[in-house]
Amino acid sequence: MKTRILFVMLMVVLAAQFCLAGSVKGKVTPGKSVVYVEGTPAPVDKTIVVDQKGLQFQPHIAVVQVGTTIEFLNSDSVQHNVFWPNVSGDKKKSHNMGTWPQGQKKAFKMTDTGVVTLLCNVHPEMSGFIVVSPTPYFAETAADGTYTIANIPDGAYTITAWHEGKKVQSKQVTVSGAATADFTLQ
Repeated sequence: MKTRILFVMLMVVLAAQFCLAGSVKGKVTPGKSVVYVEGTPAPVDKTIVVDQKGLQFQPHIAVVQVGTTIEFLNSDSVQHNVFWPNVSGDKKKSHNMGTWPQGQKKAFKMTDTGVVTLLCNVHPEMSGFIVVSPTPYFAETAADGTYTIANIPDGAYTITAWHEGKKVQSKQVTVSGAATADFTLQ
């Protein structure tokens, strides 16, 4: 009997949490941007791979939550280097991972939020980006700029939009059910 009561109470609590979650939809001009909800960092223990293939970082843009480990793989037949001169302009957060040959990878855990510009000392034409979100609430826009970030707990937030080569823009939004936030980046 006690187990059944606890189960019912747990289901009520879980249902209440889902009822207090909403979404933010919108459009970012230009398209192929990143949108994320600012907030208190909530690190995760996750790993993704960024490949160096065809003298390019693939994917060119990756968005991850703070605490994610990036494994940088070299799939090219030449050596590559990975470094970033700063994180969102903070030069104290620069890092150089060194150089390594084909088939090897090196890992780095992203502990700082912001935009990381990836470069290669060996091939100056190579560049890529990692956008490190403080929260799990982020999205890459579709080619037309549309996006949806779902299951955001109701409340007031700052939503930030980023696009390569454009100025970052932030807006205040209140989530209570569905909310909208459109951006035109310059």
